Amino acid sequence: MYQSVFIKTEFFFLVLFSLILPIAIYAYMMWKQAISRKTVLFLAIVLIVLSGIDILLLQQLKGQAELSPSLIDNALFSSELSLALYLLPALFAGIGVNVMSHLLISHLSQAEKRFDREHPTDAAGKDENSRK
Repeated sequence: MYQSVFIKTEFFFLVLFSLILPIAIYAYMMWKQAISRKTVLFLAIVLIVLSGIDILLLQQLKGQAELSPSLIDNALFSSELSLALYLLPALFAGIGVNVMSHLLISHLSQAEKRFDREHPTDAAGKDENSRK
């Protein structure tokens, strides 16, 4: 019996992991007035993991579409058009990496300021405690 790729569970998971969950993550981050660094880091990692899952699902759907007699399946998942489907996971992975980078830069900036407060130096760059 003929089954289109569009009615397979992998396709529904692809929609869930490519659209619904990332939009829910963005909505949650925008809705919250205050959010901890750990939560932001977790959500960034989730975006990156979702991107990896999307790539795996796209590969599985490509293989199934090649076996399917449907021209629509082949046109979407096995042709040059399928390259466009890979842009969404790349976008989400890029945003996740960018959010993680922002957290790291913010943390390092605060750590440097904290170090400067705890270790004041004179104009020559020597520690004040070493002069005494």
